Amino acid sequence: MFSVFKKLSWYFKEQWLRYTIAIIALLFVNLLELLPPKIIGIAIDEIQYQTLTNERLVELLVWLIGVILLSYLLSFFWDYTLFGRSILLERRLRSNLMNHFLRMTPRFYGSYRTGDLMARSTNDLKAIMMTAGYGILTLVDSTVFMSFIIVMMFFTISAKLTLAALIPLPIMAYIINKYGKKIHTRFMQAQRSFSDLNNYTLESVKGVRVTRAFVQERQDEARFGEMTEDVFQKNAEVAKVDAFFEPTINVLVGLAYIIGIGYGATLVFNQQISFGDLVSFNVYLGMLIWPMIAVGDLINVMQRGNASIDRVEHILAQEPDVHDPPHPKVIKIPEKIEFKNVSFQYPETEGYQIKDIDLSVKRGQTIGIVGKTGSGKTTLMKQLLRQYVPPEGWVLINQIPIQDFKLDQTREWIGYVPQDHVLFSKTIRENLLFGSGWKTDEEIYQMLESVDLKEDIDQFPEGLDTLVGESGVTLSGGQKQRVSLARALLMDPEILILDDTLSAVDGKTEANIISHLKEEREAKTTIISAHRLSAVQYADEIIVLDNGRIIERGTHNDLIRQNGWYKRQYTIQQMVEV
Repeated sequence: MFSVFKKLSWYFKEQWLRYTIAIIALLFVNLLELLPPKIIGIAIDEIQYQTLTNERLVELLVWLIGVILLSYLLSFFWDYTLFGRSILLERRLRSNLMNHFLRMTPRFYGSYRTGDLMARSTNDLKAIMMTAGYGILTLVDSTVFMSFIIVMMFFTISAKLTLAALIPLPIMAYIINKYGKKIHTRFMQAQRSFSDLNNYTLESVKGVRVTRAFVQERQDEARFGEMTEDVFQKNAEVAKVDAFFEPTINVLVGLAYIIGIGYGATLVFNQQISFGDLVSFNVYLGMLIWPMIAVGDLINVMQRGNASIDRVEHILAQEPDVHDPPHPKVIKIPEKIEFKNVSFQYPETEGYQIKDIDLSVKRGQTIGIVGKTGSGKTTLMKQLLRQYVPPEGWVLINQIPIQDFKLDQTREWIGYVPQDHVLFSKTIRENLLFGSGWKTDEEIYQMLESVDLKEDIDQFPEGLDTLVGESGVTLSGGQKQRVSLARALLMDPEILILDDTLSAVDGKTEANIISHLKEEREAKTTIISAHRLSAVQYADEIIVLDNGRIIERGTHNDLIRQNGWYKRQYTIQQMVEV
């Protein structure tokens, strides 16, 4: 159970001074809380024996008020310090998780659903925070504070009465241990169920337009209801076990009271303790209620924290597939890109997605990649993005293997516009400047002219400051594509990769964009993948892929003369446009 503290030992070592000060302050408060019952017992005895004077009463009251005020100040200090550290731990872990997510590769995201990662970043971190704050409190109060009370009862009142009143404690320890094991198992199940619900909710919200289009609202609502009921039931199972803690403790404390009052009255009658001692003893018994409850809360918090830290550590233990080399090479400008006998297959798939690719791209060239759906166009371009382990063969930049460069360096060279256009729930301006940093309005509008988007932006009431909504919901497909393209062009990258970027625009808009690209990218490398051959018609070299292999290559005119797939496809597309 206490292994969770070992797992968090790195943080406790880092924050040892503040935790030590907080615990010392807490211990002082615990000691101070032992004094009021004793003061009350002294006052009762002096009343009984008629020795209490006005001066003595004032003295006792001053002591009582002083103890209460000092206890209040120290309580504020330890509470602020202890729980402040636990909140800091949650922030640190959340930052660690976010940094980890940003480093991970597509293989990781293929293994974990978004909803599950969100659950670990929210609920599990809250449970860990509780362990580092409330868990420390209950640990101190269930051990040290309880020990203080028992020692006070044992040495200042009656050893026999104390031992008799504590007979129920071993029973409580056994029962709480049983409860703790059940809570750990049920809490893990509840967290998994919550992860499933999180993931389903995310998919439902993102796909709400498809759900409405297929009139599946009722089915979606029913499925959501089933999942929320499952989460409710699993959390109810946790709460059911949790609910046994306090009643069980209250029953055992009640037994201690019965023993304390019954046996204590006998000791008073036999004049072995005073009446004031008996009152103080029963006050101390009442004070034992919280430490005993703290034992139950400690087990509960530790088990939840242990389950959550395991789930978070499991994510943090995952290593990205692609790493920086130990001794990275550095060059200023990628003058030449080469693919030499490159073959690649995705993890957990059968067969190669690209096979025996040989391609050379010099700086300033435009390369077109075409082929049937699933022929390997995107896979080929992703070899430059280094999202997966290096392929078979060699991908070289200036005769140096691409894996010999730092990831940041190769990615700084590249402006990538994927098929799925990801826009953030921010303004158009913020989306455009996402990769390039600050630009003047003049520079932005100049780029919007290049991608034939300026007129569209001018029609929005807020212009560049228009919010695009969740995933760019307020924009059309063509507008999203052109915003993504403008975002990449504003970076002025050495290598521009366009993955079927112009599929959602009309032929005239495409022609305007291609014309501007030719002018602005004259001295830079551009790689264009497309289904519409008009997008690559003016490329310096075009390669045709089929089942991951290059089956045709050359300029547009060369491929027309070869009378192969390219010509047939070009003829069909020309007929469709007419």
